[in-house]
Amino acid sequence: MTYSTQIQQNWLENSPSLPCSLTQWGLIVVEGSDAASFLQNQLTNSVLGLNRTLPGSIAQGYSGSRLVGYCNPKGRLLASAWLGLFPSTPDGEDRFALFISRDIAASTAKRLSMYVLRSKVKVTDLSASWSVAGLYGPTEITNSVKLNDRCLALKLPDVLVGSHSVTRLLLAYSNQADIVVQDSEESLLSWNELEVLSAIPRIVEATQEQFVPQMINFESVAGIDFKKGCYPGQEIVARSQYRGAIKRRLQIAHVMISELNDDFALPGAELFHSNDPAQPAGMVVLSTKHPVEPGRIDLQIECKLEALEGGEIHLGSTTGPVLKIDSLPYPLIEI
Repeated sequence: MTYSTQIQQNWLENSPSLPCSLTQWGLIVVEGSDAASFLQNQLTNSVLGLNRTLPGSIAQGYSGSRLVGYCNPKGRLLASAWLGLFPSTPDGEDRFALFISRDIAASTAKRLSMYVLRSKVKVTDLSASWSVAGLYGPTEITNSVKLNDRCLALKLPDVLVGSHSVTRLLLAYSNQADIVVQDSEESLLSWNELEVLSAIPRIVEATQEQFVPQMINFESVAGIDFKKGCYPGQEIVARSQYRGAIKRRLQIAHVMISELNDDFALPGAELFHSNDPAQPAGMVVLSTKHPVEPGRIDLQIECKLEALEGGEIHLGSTTGPVLKIDSLPYPLIEI
């Protein structure tokens, strides 16, 4: 049985009927009459034109949800998030939800709040009072989820596994909401595996300020709008795009590793190339234990393009385990 067939069979047979708890995700809400213009001036992607997703509905497609980045003035990503527009009532003020890594939610909300000034905007980190869960599986399973008025739902891009597409939903709900979820290690591993295989990056604390967006394929997964106005780091991001300055890219890889050493594969771990052992060749972006195959770790990595041309890429040190590079699920936009 091939790797993709293993995963395909696993999620076909074990797709959960209940969402699984995603404790690694948090939620920031940005609301107010100036919220759209405020975020338009802060994020890498356009906020204007997003459809309003009413309570009980699911934000989906580029018109309903968008991958966004938040950069420092040097164009390095402080955060990435999935953004949706969720007014509390049909005629209510704009309320944007940012699904973000929980370990950077508080610092990101604090930094955004510093730039509110006189704008009619309120930025709130709800990660302590709201929870995030994920549901994955065939379309009929995710379509059957029941949402109430205190639940925000956002559809992520499908992940192709073998010959089937796996649908994924992110759900955020108040801790007082009547939402039933499961704390299943198997479901969480499958969710994490799908996130890694999607090759859509997620910034965590260990990788903050490490990457210009194109270094982790942000432009190839619709996370940058080059036609929008200015935002922090915009000049550097644009220069990287139009002057061909990007020599590093996100790749999918895997490694066989012992249980005792799997900490080497955490986000932020450095990579070393056999032809240039004196300096790091890249970094782990995301990683997960394989849900089926013992000892296998699947990873999103950022690495030098020249490191892919020959030799070996080692994880953690020059003598660490050797990575095997796998195929990306999408074409890269040439820079």
